[in-house]
Amino acid sequence: MTAFGYTAPTSVTEVLSLLEDNARSGGATQILAGGTDVLVQMRSINRQPRTIIDIKRLVETNRLEVDAKQIYIGSAVPSAKMQEHAELKSLYPGLLEAADLIGSTQVQGRATVCGNLCNASPAGDSIPALIAAGAVCDIATASGSRELAVEDFVTGVGQNALAEGEFLLGVKLRRPTASTKDAYLRFTPRTEMDIAVVGVGVSISLDGAECVAARVAIGAVAKTARLVKAAAESLVGTTLDDASLHLAGEACQAAAQPISDKRGSASYRKKVVGVLCRRALVVARDRALGR
Repeated sequence: MTAFGYTAPTSVTEVLSLLEDNARSGGATQILAGGTDVLVQMRSINRQPRTIIDIKRLVETNRLEVDAKQIYIGSAVPSAKMQEHAELKSLYPGLLEAADLIGSTQVQGRATVCGNLCNASPAGDSIPALIAAGAVCDIATASGSRELAVEDFVTGVGQNALAEGEFLLGVKLRRPTASTKDAYLRFTPRTEMDIAVVGVGVSISLDGAECVAARVAIGAVAKTARLVKAAAESLVGTTLDDASLHLAGEACQAAAQPISDKRGSASYRKKVVGVLCRRALVVARDRALGR
């Protein structure tokens, strides 16, 4: 029978100490926040003996704060709690749309966007939405903390940029202006309870009807979610008319490097990512215009 250790520290210092001590002794550790991926992995994918470090008792990981300049979402904040925050929902509707797609209603009582990010699945719904929103990772380290843009956090399938002895405290987002809005759309074979075949997150800022800033991210069409700068560049300076939306969609298709599997061929995914890009941009544009 596989042996697992379990501990539930109450401070960041204690977590870092546990990570350091286990690394020094050659023991394996794994951080648990919501646990919706970790518990599945423990039973099937990775049954290696290790110490599970539960971070739900930390004040820092349970922060959900919206102030005049910044939004902070702690790594143990469940999706359900985010959905109940009316101000957050109005500021980042696209991110909340993505979070609402992570599992069933019951799962969302535990699942966290930060856990979805750390799990580093190519099809993770929150990742393109976080990238589009310009989110930054707040990482606890032995020397204090460091920040890393979400688009640089996931380094491969199931792999992230956390070094030995580090863990994700939460993510930070700038408070958007009234004319900045986001959107997230995905395609799945079923209407719900499925994994994305393609996902697209977008954020746009308008000055009147003109787009003055944009971010476009695609998911499930490469080993990691990708920020598509060429798509954003095709939008800035336009009124997000059909021609600019078409160019953005083409840029997403060019950036995609999908695989073919039982859920969709590579060529099909390439076609769909362009369609979803255009549709998501229309949603974000209409939100920014107050429609």
